[in-house]
Amino acid sequence: MDFYGKTALVTGASRGIGRAIAHTLARQGMQRILLVARNAQRLETVAAEVRQLGAEAVVLPVDLTDPIQANVVIARAWQHHGPVHLLVNCAGVAHQTPFLQAKLPQVQSEISTNLIGLYTVTRLVARRMAVRQEGCIVNVSSLMGKVAAPTMATYSATKFAIVGFTQALRSELAPHRVKVVALLPSLTDTDMVKGFDWFRGVQPSTPEQVAEALVQGLNRGQAEILVGWQSHAAVWTQRLAPWLIEPMLQLLAPAKPEPRRPVRSM
Repeated sequence: MDFYGKTALVTGASRGIGRAIAHTLARQGMQRILLVARNAQRLETVAAEVRQLGAEAVVLPVDLTDPIQANVVIARAWQHHGPVHLLVNCAGVAHQTPFLQAKLPQVQSEISTNLIGLYTVTRLVARRMAVRQEGCIVNVSSLMGKVAAPTMATYSATKFAIVGFTQALRSELAPHRVKVVALLPSLTDTDMVKGFDWFRGVQPSTPEQVAEALVQGLNRGQAEILVGWQSHAAVWTQRLAPWLIEPMLQLLAPAKPEPRRPVRSM
């Protein structure tokens, strides 16, 4: 993908993977990066960092789970700053809770952010990309969108849904010359997982490694971008020896995780 002189819109840009992706796109020569998240103060910090890297930064504080608010903000941004060439849907929230202890509000928060928020912004941007017959959409799923994990049932469900949504959208938008890609990080050392009981033996990636993998994957034209050797190993194990997956997950899962408060990557 040619990044130079283009405009990107990154959701969940205030921290973690979204922030790292904004930095990396600026280094790749993006002319303008639209930064979307709920927290305006954190976005301003990221915007200053992006500008130091040579790109224009536009702060767009918005709650993507509010379709009306999102529609207004995205439409105005497109009108004032020109077309979006690359959309990176990175906003997300996760709870780590054993299923039998899970609460409905936790489930609702994951679904509303990870799915409804992603759908809302994708719908708004994809329609405009289709009219222009150009663009690329990256949906950030997770390795848990391929291999479900104990204590992360609803989060895994939303990430599986993102993979399916991405596959369907890829076929639908191909005639409009819009590419649709899934990014599947494994455990990444961000604020969102700071309080989690990590799976034993899993080596976390850094947000910067995820961002670099995204750029490399886009340059190679990959439809699904896995991050790290552990992700590749898990996916290949599932394909070649699926009977091994559940015993492995039970062996590696945290012993007795306690319910945690979520940290939003928005």
